[in-house]
Amino acid sequence: MKNDFVILLAPDSFKESMTAKEACEAMERGIKKVNDKITCIHVPMADGGEGTMQSLVDATGGEIYKHKVFGPLGNEVEASYGILGDGETGIIEMASASGIHLVSKEDRNPLITTTYGTGLLIKACLDHGVKKLLIGIGGSATNDGGAGVIQALGGKLLDEKGVELGFGGGELGRLASIDLTNFDQRLKDISVEVACDVNNPLCGERGASNVFGPQKGATLDMIEILDHNLRNYANVIKEVMKKDIVEVPGAGAAGGLGAGLMVFLNATLKSGIDIVIEYTSLGEKVKSADMVWTGEGSIDFQTKFGKTSYGVSTIAKKYNKPVVAFAGIVGKEIDSLYEKIDSIFCIMQGVVSLEEALTNGKQNLEKTSENAMKLMSLV
Repeated sequence: MKNDFVILLAPDSFKESMTAKEACEAMERGIKKVNDKITCIHVPMADGGEGTMQSLVDATGGEIYKHKVFGPLGNEVEASYGILGDGETGIIEMASASGIHLVSKEDRNPLITTTYGTGLLIKACLDHGVKKLLIGIGGSATNDGGAGVIQALGGKLLDEKGVELGFGGGELGRLASIDLTNFDQRLKDISVEVACDVNNPLCGERGASNVFGPQKGATLDMIEILDHNLRNYANVIKEVMKKDIVEVPGAGAAGGLGAGLMVFLNATLKSGIDIVIEYTSLGEKVKSADMVWTGEGSIDFQTKFGKTSYGVSTIAKKYNKPVVAFAGIVGKEIDSLYEKIDSIFCIMQGVVSLEEALTNGKQNLEKTSENAMKLMSLV
């Protein structure tokens, strides 16, 4: 192995165990134990879901800010948003303000949960003077079509008597008109990209309410109401905004937030991993490396469908670079992954409890990286 050998480290976070940045650091520690002359390039990755904001902020030398906002039930929660290293790009995970993890199981009710807090995070990014906005929309507790976001940004959703609607998907059946007179004008000057890996339409059998409503606490009766209300929302949007979004793929993401962002923020929906690859300039960095290491908490047959390890490996193979992947759990039916990934290592050091596995994740990744490096040194 040549003395100027370069390994690009591009893992996702190992959920509840280590961030993507910490995974990079653990990999490098293991590599350096075997050969301290190897150069390691750190590119913390994500697939658009939880951890994307942290990974992109880490990868670009940006900063994360705390901000108190309305939670899904209108209570105050401390959420976060990021400004990337260019100082011009804001990044938000809607789950930080409007996520299902913020609502106890017994209190989950998509008739009343709101995306208002997510709108306040968008406003906070605008206050930083951003020119671009990245929004991850996984893990929502809401089914309001993004109505709360519109309200937080100055839009008014009105019933037939001109009275403003309250929060939640249960209110959208009363929507009769939309007043954007005081809608935040700064939105006209920024581009918005949304990390979205589902293609569900807004309404119907595959729509937001039917597919995702039950996990947010919706009963069968609630689902019927919510679906009807989102259809009314879409009809008013079509009449007022001249945009028909009922059947647009991804409109049903995050309880219809996908639709709201497309209509009111002119957002573009993109694959989460594609967004991260673009903003980390992964392709350019892969070119300068001799080998690529990636990884995440679990690797299995689903990894092919938009997960970090496969996305990173696809870019690596574009430039004919060998790829090694690490995972806390290596699942079934992974043979098809070898089209892109040359070798897959499980980092577990024996049979242990989940709690112990998560606690020892960094040490296990470091040790497995060391062993992988020792194997490489034999070639």
